[in-house]
Amino acid sequence: MVAWRAVAARDNADWCDLVGRAHGLVGARDADAWTVPRRSPPWYPDAVTLRPGVDAARLLARIEAGPGASVKDSFADLDLAPHGFRMLFEAEWIHRPPAGPPATPLVAPPGAGPTALAPVTSARGLAAWAAAAGSEALRRPALLADPRVTILARRGGDGAVTAGAVLTDSGPAVGVSNVFAADGDLARVWRGVVAACPDRPLVGYESGGGLPPAEEAGFRRVGPLRVWLRPAPHPDPGRRPVGRG
Repeated sequence: MVAWRAVAARDNADWCDLVGRAHGLVGARDADAWTVPRRSPPWYPDAVTLRPGVDAARLLARIEAGPGASVKDSFADLDLAPHGFRMLFEAEWIHRPPAGPPATPLVAPPGAGPTALAPVTSARGLAAWAAAAGSEALRRPALLADPRVTILARRGGDGAVTAGAVLTDSGPAVGVSNVFAADGDLARVWRGVVAACPDRPLVGYESGGGLPPAEEAGFRRVGPLRVWLRPAPHPDPGRRPVGRG
């Protein structure tokens, strides 16, 4: 049986690496973890563990571990409190098997209408998407040029972005992240994501109120994760919490 939790962690590390490289950060990966040597973009971790039982001290030696550092503890088995970190939040890795063709497609090509999810294809469209998603870290045209990345948006009648998600295809499953909906109808976005990849398994992570909409679309929990943050003595108002990537 596929260990979907490990697949989800690897996919998430791939996505964090893509975002980091779009910002000029070159990550490193081994059997233990993916890491970047200096601070990641807002919302993104400095390390993602890839197996259980990673040595905390060795992991932190690979990143800029001072105030503001963050670690995605993919198997929820690290104790970083002795190193000055606090647990920011807990979440669940999620997985959905291939769904097969939907009865009513919820994803359409660009220009197909105001109700369906459609790929973002221009720098201008990406800027509008990033503003709507509250994720300026993704306002990087290099992401659109990468064939592994699909950024989906739904637009209202006035053309404004009202919902969206990111898909990453870099392994045995398609990763889902950055799901948002201005009207709060996240379940509809998750159904659109499933419709976008009916013949592929999907993985991602969610927490709190974000879990029920994903589960309504057929996702199931496959294991917990934690995100750790080392607080700054005087928080930088421009440094947002980790949690989108």
